[in-house]
Amino acid sequence: MAGSGRLAGLVLLALGPALAAAYAGAGHVAVRAAVRAQLAGPGWQGGGVDESGLTSLGVDTWRLTWWTATVVGLAAVAYLVFGVLLQRERRGRTLILVVSGVLIVPYALGFGVALFNPVVLLANLYESPDFLAGLPAWQPYTAWLLLAGGLAQAVGMVLAAAQGKRAAAAADVAPVNERS
Repeated sequence: MAGSGRLAGLVLLALGPALAAAYAGAGHVAVRAAVRAQLAGPGWQGGGVDESGLTSLGVDTWRLTWWTATVVGLAAVAYLVFGVLLQRERRGRTLILVVSGVLIVPYALGFGVALFNPVVLLANLYESPDFLAGLPAWQPYTAWLLLAGGLAQAVGMVLAAAQGKRAAAAADVAPVNERS
């Protein structure tokens, strides 16, 4: 039964990077759809399109989405590593927990940026109604993928810390039992 708790903790910890990648993938699909609508719309004046088929607005929105996903993804990978380290019975757990507490800042900032929806903000700044019209209806909800990943990792960290605490307690008890 102890192995299932360890596995559940690892799965929850792995959800963070997976959902950050899902956010990036969904953002890329949404930007591509919006660019197609922008190019087909009546407001398109034949401006530049790069080699990947994105307009300047598409490039800028994709970069913001990509950077947001990268920041959150790196924090999520760090949480995954910390969770694995917490499951061991060795010392140094306090430092890992403190650093993981600090890592919530980039995670929260990434979610905040995603929640403000930079794709829509930039489309409004560029005054591109065709781009806005081409965004899928689900695009504003992709930010919640980052929150779901963060919450899953928080539960995974708790499970990993509890697993490590049990392992440390068992390691401390073993030498006492050998002396008896």
